[in-house]
Amino acid sequence: MKICAIICEFNPFHNGHKYLIEQAKALSDCDKILCIMSGSFTQRGEICVMGKFDRARHAVLCGADAVIELPVAFAVAPAEIFAKGALKILSSVPEVCALAFGCECGNKTDILKAAKILLNESEIFKNTLEKALESGESYIKSYEKAFETAGGKQGLLSSPNNVLAVEYTKAILRSGKNIEILPINRVGAGYNDSEIITNFSSASAIRKNTASPLIKDNVPDCVFKDLTDFTEESKRFCEYMRLILTRTQAETLKNVYGCGEGLENKLKSLENLPFEEIIDSATGRRYSSARIKRILCANFLGLYQSDCERFLKSPLYIKPLAVKQQCADELLSALAKSEYPLITKGRDKLIIDNYARKCLSLDEFSYAQWRLIAQKHGLNNSESMILV
Repeated sequence: MKICAIICEFNPFHNGHKYLIEQAKALSDCDKILCIMSGSFTQRGEICVMGKFDRARHAVLCGADAVIELPVAFAVAPAEIFAKGALKILSSVPEVCALAFGCECGNKTDILKAAKILLNESEIFKNTLEKALESGESYIKSYEKAFETAGGKQGLLSSPNNVLAVEYTKAILRSGKNIEILPINRVGAGYNDSEIITNFSSASAIRKNTASPLIKDNVPDCVFKDLTDFTEESKRFCEYMRLILTRTQAETLKNVYGCGEGLENKLKSLENLPFEEIIDSATGRRYSSARIKRILCANFLGLYQSDCERFLKSPLYIKPLAVKQQCADELLSALAKSEYPLITKGRDKLIIDNYARKCLSLDEFSYAQWRLIAQKHGLNNSESMILV
């Protein structure tokens, strides 16, 4: 069996995601599509608007063959760690031979070149970066300038999807595994576009406009049926993050990825402000709003850099969320060939080591927090895989 993988959040699943799966099937010459998906919280530090099992079910109903969970320790982390964690798990499955991803630049050559430049930062890269930072440029702009000076394509790193594409490619090159990259040009709205358009709006726009009649044209029917306004839950999550910030010592906050160099003290000094004011006040040339939200989300969930680095070096697990019923035996057999144990029921935890068990416990904790915030108290709290 040949498997094409997709790294995703599906928050929520929309027509653009369906297009990505269709293109991956058409262009990869693979037998099956395997998605590795963030569970309950995202790389931008936001709460998912639907539960992980619903989102996994939508993906399988709309073309994927299986969805496995990306551990939350990697899902709520900087782009490099997000990519490393996903590829660590995917590359452990021998049948995974391709990785498809959506990006603004669908040129495989440019993405491979970019990954090699950033894997082996030259002196000209380092010197340009240092001078740009000293001149007062933001870190993001300085990094882009250094990249382009070192021979990278102009504008390639100016969008989050392209940055992730390059990080995925870096992770593959580091792994030494024979996994082909399959860049697929995004269609429709841009990543951060907040207005609803016909058919291909961004996930961000869909989350912000759930009351719009145009939503129905932008998501598959199975998603539209389950999609509800998540505004109050998102506000509640922000208040919980602020509350946990007030109860966290600055020294502990420093243990979160990306929260150093005095940022921990800055955030503590803002802790009594409304959440949005904390984000606005902490955002600047050095720190993006996404980074600040991610730090606060990781702090809320107790996700620390030292644990994550240990997880990257340790054997982990494969945790299916949803599998297509008609090919479940075949797919689960393929996943069982992984270097890591397959977790499909509670007693499977007994076969993983202590570090993997801690990583899994963070997944379970984050799902429990999602359910608490979403007020899903009366529903089944099962962590078991579903067949679709």
